[in-house]
Amino acid sequence: MSDTTSANSVLSYLVRSIVEDPDAVEIETDDSGDRAVLEVTVAPGDMGRVIGKRGRVANAIRTVVRAAAVKDDLEVDVEFLD
Repeated sequence: MSDTTSANSVLSYLVRSIVEDPDAVEIETDDSGDRAVLEVTVAPGDMGRVIGKRGRVANAIRTVVRAAAVKDDLEVDVEFLD
């Protein structure tokens, strides 16, 4: 699978800007399937901020990261893990 540098850096920037504890943000890449999956882990108190009301913030983050992945000619999914 190709490099997810653009998508990863955009995702990191967005999530770290939203949360109260940016040092606790971890992003792992799982590219074992047909598309790369970026798995985001945040501090327990910050998960609500990242998801947002009715998942609107999470969906907006996914949209922007997918657009950034187009630059690398990739398809990515973003998952927020507890």
